[in-house]
Amino acid sequence: MEEGTIVYIDYDLFDAESGDLIETTREETAKSNDAHVEDRNYEPLCVTIGEGRLISGFEESLAEAEVDTDYDIDIPPEQGYGVRDANLVEYFGPQQLARQVRDPDNLQVGGSVQIGDRKGTLVMFRAGRARIDFNHELAGKTLRYNYKITKVVEDREEMVTTLLKMTTGSDDFEVSFDGDDVDIKVPEFIGYDQSWGMAKFQLIRSLRDSVGARTITFRDVHPYREPTEEHEHDHDHDHDHGEEE
Repeated sequence: MEEGTIVYIDYDLFDAESGDLIETTREETAKSNDAHVEDRNYEPLCVTIGEGRLISGFEESLAEAEVDTDYDIDIPPEQGYGVRDANLVEYFGPQQLARQVRDPDNLQVGGSVQIGDRKGTLVMFRAGRARIDFNHELAGKTLRYNYKITKVVEDREEMVTTLLKMTTGSDDFEVSFDGDDVDIKVPEFIGYDQSWGMAKFQLIRSLRDSVGARTITFRDVHPYREPTEEHEHDHDHDHDHGEEE
């Protein structure tokens, strides 16, 4: 697969040592491993090859993979989430917890903890004193992936809408091409999202790398809406009330 190719992947991820299922996009795998979540929508993962969002071992395998072919690979910690670092396990006393955790009394062993900009796992909590592990939860594990590329996105308009959905979670954009120039009408609610400004910079790079787009236009459209009758009635009512006073 060439770098920049947009693909859909079905995969199962296991702890290679214990055999425990960690994650899957396949509903039948979740059911057979007693990990099925009723409200979850099981569907292939959409990624851009070489973009760097996946662990390096998975990225390297995808770069050599073909469509509709099943692959079974083991990825060592060095190419996954890293080896465990004992220096990332820290102790916090009651006063430190009180300053940095909103409600220390509700901390639970095994739960996640946010300390500043770091996310960790609470591994011990006794007499107000906590031991927090800031290693990634999969650090030190050899990971086993069973995967298959189910689709390569080749249509240019679909490539754009797919990239937009990957970035924002929305498929309400309107896309049109004029040669290699692309015009994107942005849904009104997206324009109010504070993260949209940064997302556009990432999208511009992806649209040029994966789609070959040249001039990229994002159009924020805020249509005028006539006041509703209810609002007009409320306004008249307020005016009448003022006259009576």
